[in-house]
Amino acid sequence: MNRTAVPPPVTLVLEAAEAWLPARMEAVEERLRLLAEGHGEGLAADAGATLAAGGKRLRPMLVLLSAGPGAGEAAIRAATAVELVHMATLVHDDVLDAAPLRRGHPTVVARSGRHRALAVGDLLFSRAFAELGRDGSGRQVELLSEASVALALGEMAQRRDAFDSSISAERYLERCELKTGRLFECACLIGRVDRNGGRRAGGTDHLAALRVFGRETGLAFQLLDDVLDVTGPPERTGKARGTDLLDGTVTLPLILARERDASLSEVELHGLDAEGAEAVCDRVAATGALDDVRGGARRRVALAKRALQRSALRPEQRRLLELVADGVVERYS
Repeated sequence: MNRTAVPPPVTLVLEAAEAWLPARMEAVEERLRLLAEGHGEGLAADAGATLAAGGKRLRPMLVLLSAGPGAGEAAIRAATAVELVHMATLVHDDVLDAAPLRRGHPTVVARSGRHRALAVGDLLFSRAFAELGRDGSGRQVELLSEASVALALGEMAQRRDAFDSSISAERYLERCELKTGRLFECACLIGRVDRNGGRRAGGTDHLAALRVFGRETGLAFQLLDDVLDVTGPPERTGKARGTDLLDGTVTLPLILARERDASLSEVELHGLDAEGAEAVCDRVAATGALDDVRGGARRRVALAKRALQRSALRPEQRRLLELVADGVVERYS
């Protein structure tokens, strides 16, 4: 795993678990590379480019940290499966948004067209469940399936809400839980289920604590992502400021900002161009709403860390997971 390609907080976690985590993350990278091959020249090239574009790899890291240093190859495959589902959803999102860039690179839809991009997303989804099927338990498959259904429901909700600047903060958070929180939950739980479907340690309370940790960390991650869409910088985020506005996606920064500046409710999102989106971003930032969103993200991280204290994880695992949670709100800050 190329540490220069991820934010410093992720590097900090890798360094804190130097004895075992970097090797396991590299094993996940190798599995991703292998799974992108052998599906025909066109699909393999596009799938490989999608995976090579990198990312923070937070979800597979959560799987490995929750599973612990003593977990076997099944944990690597579970981590790989979770990342494949995440990547599949990004490819499909880019099709729906006609997005030209992802992480600073041309998207599959921009490079190869809508039909091939849909096929690449489908390929990544199918490989995820095939990866679990090698030695995963039925409960692992169920967890990943539930998260995938939630992703689909969240995407449908986001499409229904597109360009509607009147949506509430509650509706926004409901979407975020479906589109982001549930896969983070899955990542934290899937490594704690053995191949026979049993719980590896603790009990129902232990798993409930991990579920809360994953959900709150995922929501904090999404809140900061939405702040970064307003603030940039594009060279770090890999996309232009105001991309959400151009897509018609109303996020919490705009929802809170319009409460302070009523004129923002009159912005016609359908008519925005890139320059207009940047101007709206400046107006949102000027209200001070971004500080409120950051504060909300930090409160969720605090909730996530408190939940960990009820888990059966070893102190070292809890410390590493806390570093991940802290890192999601310290990106590019």
